[in-house]
Amino acid sequence: MSPSPVSIVTALIALGAVLGLIWLAGRVAARFGGLAPRTSAGKRLTVTESLALDPRRKLLLARCDGREVLLLTGGGQDVVVGWLPGPERPA
Repeated sequence: MSPSPVSIVTALIALGAVLGLIWLAGRVAARFGGLAPRTSAGKRLTVTESLALDPRRKLLLARCDGREVLLLTGGGQDVVVGWLPGPERPA
């Protein structure tokens, strides 16, 4: 017994509705559940990258006022490894 065209159309509409609800739930979870990256407009300090060296220590690349600094955190103390050279500013 083959399905009728009406039941095929009904099944496709139901599938589209379920996929639409899944997509909508994902967007809501990303927006309000903290899963989406937050924009840093107007912020002066952001962590650009992070690298775990071992279970205790972490190497961070942070951006502050358009310049980047390399930080070593964890262990006995936190250390500023150094400021990375940035683009030259006109005088």
